[in-house]
Amino acid sequence: MKAEIITIGDEILIGQIVDTNSAWMSSRLNGIGVKVAQITSISDRREHILEALKEAEGRADVILITGGLGPTPDDLTKDVLAEYFQTHLVRNDEAYRQLEGFFKSRNREMSALNARQADLPANCTMLPNPNGTAPGMQFEERGKVFVSMPGVPFEMKAMMDDHVLPWLKNKYVLPFILHRTILTQGIAESTLYEMIASWEEALPDSVRLAYLPSAGMVRLRLTATGEEKTCKELIAKEEEKLRKLIPQYIYGADDETLESVIGRLLLERNATMAIAESCTGGYIAHRITSIPGSSAYFLGGVVSYANEVKTSLLGVDAGSLRTHGAVSEDVVLQMAAGARKATGANYAVATSGVAGPDGGTEEKPVGLVWIAVAGPTFTEAKQFRFVKDRMRNIELATQTALGWLRRKLEESPH
Repeated sequence: MKAEIITIGDEILIGQIVDTNSAWMSSRLNGIGVKVAQITSISDRREHILEALKEAEGRADVILITGGLGPTPDDLTKDVLAEYFQTHLVRNDEAYRQLEGFFKSRNREMSALNARQADLPANCTMLPNPNGTAPGMQFEERGKVFVSMPGVPFEMKAMMDDHVLPWLKNKYVLPFILHRTILTQGIAESTLYEMIASWEEALPDSVRLAYLPSAGMVRLRLTATGEEKTCKELIAKEEEKLRKLIPQYIYGADDETLESVIGRLLLERNATMAIAESCTGGYIAHRITSIPGSSAYFLGGVVSYANEVKTSLLGVDAGSLRTHGAVSEDVVLQMAAGARKATGANYAVATSGVAGPDGGTEEKPVGLVWIAVAGPTFTEAKQFRFVKDRMRNIELATQTALGWLRRKLEESPH
């Protein structure tokens, strides 16, 4: 079964908001065995909506529409759907009662404009919206299913979970789809391909592999479709083979993050950590402390942008700063050691670099970053050359630092 998603709204097309609805809906649909064939964003114009509906009907079995259900004249979705299905709007008594209850529960008067939201196409099934004033609409026409929902994310999500997904699962026999995403760090996509090419070529026909690169990592998504037990056995078998091929680069699977893996490793070793950041500006600390319970192993950090802070709080030698500069192996090693000493942590990570877009020189260009990791028996530093974009440098340096710490922790005894 194929689905298509249509998002309606000029605010999406001009970049005022990001369409997160489609990604969420796609994930939910895929989870029950419905494949999303296309996602289309269109403007709040009658002709665009009509054209998108016609094209989607020719491609998909289920068409999900979000947006354009507000009470103001620029919200055209209901009227255009009525036109598309050659029907008219009628006052839906159940929708009207729910609107009355919604406004009464909030001690507000329902205006005539709001009351018009209970006027729905005569051939639709009304979908209740307990979180807002715009009811959803479901149509079964010409062997296809059309569902129109509000564009407000929490309203749409409730409607999907409470009605649309259960209805689809009950009406259709849907295939089982299993995704397993293996997470790698510290290896480029092209190099990764070369290392696992023979394994990929030998994959069963029922298992597909996709490479999903992002800042500082590559995700490998395995997908199997068919009978649930067979899919799970196939994916488990292929994952085991993959982990044996590249164990040093795999840090987790599916929704795991480097910071969550690091937290688990620290807890298993009854160890603690600290951070000394310069070019990453606290982003590593943010990632670590985003994990619930991180106070059990994260002792603290210093964002030492100024050299005076490096010397006063981390104990970096002023002579080293004058001789080598802040972006240097000598200084970043001292920063990591200083963070351990200042906090009493077992492990520490330090960063110092030229994030950009300014400040680079021929000797130390934008994107040059030194990273150090210190532990009970070692203090090591490495130089990295990233890119010319400031935020991407911060992300890459953070991901690289966390990946290196993860590897050092796995090497250490429990």
